[in-house]
Order: sequence, then structure tokens, then C-alpha cells
Amino acid sequence: MSLATRRVPRTSMHGWGASGGLLFKVLPLNLPYPVRTGVPERINMKILVTGGAGYIGSHTVLELLNAGHEVVVMDNLSNSSETSLQRVAELAGRAPEFHNVDLLDLAGMKELFVSTQPDAVIHFAGLKAVGESAEKPLWYYQTNVAGTLNLIYAMEEANCRSIVFSSSATVYGEPESMPLVEKLNMDAQSCYGRTKEHIEDMLVDLAASDDRWNIALLRYFNPVGAHESGRIGEDPSGIPNNLVPFIAQVAVGRREHLNVFGNDYPTVDGTGVRDYIHVVDLADGHLKAVDYITEHGGLHTWNLGTGNGYSVLEVLHAFEKACGKELPYKIVARRPGDVAVSYADPSSALADLGWSASRDIDTMVRDHWNWQKNNPNGYEEQ
Repeated sequence: MSLATRRVPRTSMHGWGASGGLLFKVLPLNLPYPVRTGVPERINMKILVTGGAGYIGSHTVLELLNAGHEVVVMDNLSNSSETSLQRVAELAGRAPEFHNVDLLDLAGMKELFVSTQPDAVIHFAGLKAVGESAEKPLWYYQTNVAGTLNLIYAMEEANCRSIVFSSSATVYGEPESMPLVEKLNMDAQSCYGRTKEHIEDMLVDLAASDDRWNIALLRYFNPVGAHESGRIGEDPSGIPNNLVPFIAQVAVGRREHLNVFGNDYPTVDGTGVRDYIHVVDLADGHLKAVDYITEHGGLHTWNLGTGNGYSVLEVLHAFEKACGKELPYKIVARRPGDVAVSYADPSSALADLGWSASRDIDTMVRDHWNWQKNNPNGYEEQ
């Protein structure tokens, strides 16, 4: 695959552009504070980010732009906001190219690949709520598994064969030992987790059948936090499914209290222990993975986590310290399927990628609070 140097178009004007006959939107830039300025003269790669307007996606797009890559975002905006990309453009000093295309629109994706000709793909797009997946399993299999299959078809036809896949620690299910290492068998306990497992299996089989493919499977653990500017962050639709965004909404008054599911686990305080990772550390892991598979090729699986576990109450008390007030909570019954402890062994990522998480739990909750207090309703108009 050619990694020829590209010139980046200057995209600081709000309007529309064309690429290969496909119309795309150029996002406006508003610069109320010092940010990166100017456009790099040389670009490393052109990278397509599916789901790039979402929480992890937008932070990864920002880090890609800051690293000098040219970025194309594909997102159907079903669970995200275009405002995130406008703010990414403000922070980076240049905008990604945005296309509103759905994973299930194979023709649209093929046209997108023809017009943009990316060198690699980072694949975030998909449905992700565990509870919802149990209620709507066919929707999850169609969107996540069939949608990824469409993406692979479009990549194959465009001769683009490098992909970093956003998998999940949920594929491990309920292992008997900790920490979680990549060699453990997959045994996902939810429909959502099984869609991730099926996609991993599909990509493993693809790599075995065709050595031209370069594939990274990234399994990660509870991303939290936000960019230090407080301009981009997590904006869940409806009731948050994850702990920290729920705590954040309690802190700004959008929720009355936090429900703590069980306090009789064999842990330091009886509440469940999980591995949390700052979203910017996670984004950096994706950049490292793209670089690695581009240079080395092949199929690789890495855990991205801190290797440390924090209990629900430890996270809550850290957030109370960040926001400067006590937050109400209630102990309720355990949820079916929840395990007492889950945390990563990230040593393979350190050995292969030179990557490790650098931000601790206090930094995670401080940055998450900075985002939430400045954007109490997320990306909605204030």
C-alpha cells in the first residue's frame, strides 16, 4: 500500500466541497482561545474513522489531526452530534472531512471509499448498550456484524486493507482469573459482547485467508474522562449505561442519585471493581495500533487498560473530590451477570506498541467533570 505524502486542503471556511464527485461538508472553525494553527505541510496517512463523531471517535479524530494525519469521518449521527466535530476542528486548527453514511448502506460506503481513498480505517461505529442488545438482538447483529461485513467489502473493493477494530473487554465474559490477558478464550455473556466476538472471529478468519490484510483488535475497559479543554466529551443519549457519565449527571442535577448495584462483592468495599481508562489515553492507543500494523502487518490483539481496578465507591468518592460536593447514592440489588472484579493486563500493548495509560483516576474524573460542568446538557444548545 502506498503511503505517499499528501497535501491537506485548507478547510477553515464553512461550506461544502467535492471529492471524486461526492459532496462533503467542511465544518466551520471558531477560535475563541489559543489552539493549534496552520496546516501541516506533510501528512502521514489518510485515515477513515467510522463513528468518528462519537465519544471515543471524536477524541481519536482530534489526536489523529494533531499527529498530522488527514482524517475522514463517517457517521450516521444516530447516537452522536456533528457539534463534536466542529469543536474538534476548533481544537486542531483544521477540520476533518465529514460524510453522513450508515454502515448498512453498502453502496454509500463503496462510493465513499472510491472518492476518499483512505490508507486505513479505525472502526468505532456500532450499537453498544448491553441491556438494549438483549431486547433488540437482531438489530444489534444487523448493525454491528452485518454492518462491519459491509465495511470490509467496501475496503476490499477499494484496495484498503488496514483496519483497527474497536472491540471490548466484554468478549472475555466471566473468566475465572484476573487480570484479563489476550490469550483467554472469548465467552461473551451479552448479545452486545457476542457481536464483538463475532466480528473478531470474522476478522481473524479474514487475516488467515489473505495476508494482505493488516488488522488490530483492541479490547478496552471502561473509557472515561474528556479532553482537557472541556470542549468535547461523553454525551450519552437517554439514561447513561456507564458509571462515570451517570455520576456526572447526578453532579449537575440531571439525576437524583446513583444506584450502586450490590455492596456484598468480595472487594475492598463490597462494590464491583473495574478498570477505567482515560479516553485520551485510549485514543493514543488507536494511533499506536495504526502505526504498528502499517509497519508490521498481520493480525494483532491488544488490551488497552490501566491494569488497575477501582471500585464503584472509589470512583464516586474521587468524583466528589473533583466536583467539591457529596453525591447521593443508594445501594440496590446486584445486576445479573455482573462480576466482582475485572481489570486488564496491558503488558502486550506496552511491549509491542510502547503504549501505556498515563492518566490516573483523579485525572479521569477531573476532566470528565470539567466537560460536564461546562456542558451540563452535552452538545445541546445551552
